[in-house]
Amino acid sequence: MKLVILDRDGVINYDSPQFIKSPDEWKPIPGSLEAIAQLNQAGFRVALATNQSGISRGLFDMTTLNAIHDKMHRALGQFGGRIDALFYCPHAADDNCNCRKPKPGMMEEISRRFSEDLRGVPSVGDSLRDLQASVAVGAQPILVRTGKGEKTLETGNLPEGTWVCADLAEAVQRIIYERTPWGIS
Repeated sequence: MKLVILDRDGVINYDSPQFIKSPDEWKPIPGSLEAIAQLNQAGFRVALATNQSGISRGLFDMTTLNAIHDKMHRALGQFGGRIDALFYCPHAADDNCNCRKPKPGMMEEISRRFSEDLRGVPSVGDSLRDLQASVAVGAQPILVRTGKGEKTLETGNLPEGTWVCADLAEAVQRIIYERTPWGIS
């Protein structure tokens, strides 16, 4: 099985320092929905792994998070794309859970649910914690410059072997068309 793991805010949709708290605030980054559809058309399953501490902070509830994700799924459907599985951590950083990136719990759950070893699986994010969670399970870290990506790049200390791409559309082109450890040429 071919699998790709994506972060949400800053990768698929615009991010906000005040969090994405409603469906109206969820706005796709140009080209991101088409890129996910291209992954699907190339035979990839797509898993989403997203920290959503706004829930534990009381900024929005599960009903609102579901409505945001419903909007995302509908928007993707207009391009023939889909997210095959959605994983989120509702905890704040000080909750010290294992599912909040950079810890690997969410990634390990993706591995279990898909019965897939994540070594070499492309994992796209815009923050160092996304990349660290990817590396913890042996996935291929890919940093996009959208969202927090530019700041992450400027800060440095990227994991060895991290791919740096302008956005999700470029990352998807590399995933699909470059020779990669997951057997595509």
